[in-house]
Amino acid sequence: MKQKPLWMLIVILLFCGMTAQAQSADKQESKPYLSVRQLPDLLKWLPAPPDTTSEAFVHDIMRYMWGKTQRLDSVRAAIAIRDAVWDIDSTLAAYYVPFGMEITKEKTPEIYTLMERSIKTCDQIGGKAKWFYRRKRPFQRMHEHMLTRHEEPGLVHNGSYPSGHTIRGWSAALLLSEINPAAADTILARGMMYGDSRVIVGAHWQSDIDAGRLAAGAACAALHTSREFLDQLAKARAEFLRLTGKKD
Repeated sequence: MKQKPLWMLIVILLFCGMTAQAQSADKQESKPYLSVRQLPDLLKWLPAPPDTTSEAFVHDIMRYMWGKTQRLDSVRAAIAIRDAVWDIDSTLAAYYVPFGMEITKEKTPEIYTLMERSIKTCDQIGGKAKWFYRRKRPFQRMHEHMLTRHEEPGLVHNGSYPSGHTIRGWSAALLLSEINPAAADTILARGMMYGDSRVIVGAHWQSDIDAGRLAAGAACAALHTSREFLDQLAKARAEFLRLTGKKD
């Protein structure tokens, strides 16, 4: 077997090194800004979910029935189904219209980086409470199928309180409102719809949604203690202003 020329070995080593550096950079770009331990502990300040004998739970039932009526609206039902998709790109796609710009890794790299890392940070805040309360979801307690029936197997053993989708959707709305404050009203309105979608599909009680919005607000506030986050927020704002031709 012939030995490879020295120049080929050097090229291979350089390529491997560049690949490793690129992978390391990609990993850093998607790393949360804060660890779960650096986020507020929901068990220390967020109220427990309503007892099934309480008036608050009656409200949950009423909102569940409201959600079922919304499924009759094909347009609203389609939005709720799209909002159920759990990935960063799908979440950001929900805000293209109210934000006024398509947010992608290629077209808006600074905004995308901010949103990806921030959302991953905020996603962490609800896990401990979900495990602690292990609240049954509406479709389980009501013995009915969800509108997004394909979600059921993955949700059966995943606590309902607080709503993870709502934490993600409301965090996205709050962050995008900081980048484009002129459109805050429409962005936040879409954020409210994002949470309501979870009631409509039968994944969550209204109190789960309310708790998710509170949790998202706390997580976003904590983000502002990170210098790395603040630096990236400034880059995202600058990119938005440059692409839109607006002045700060």
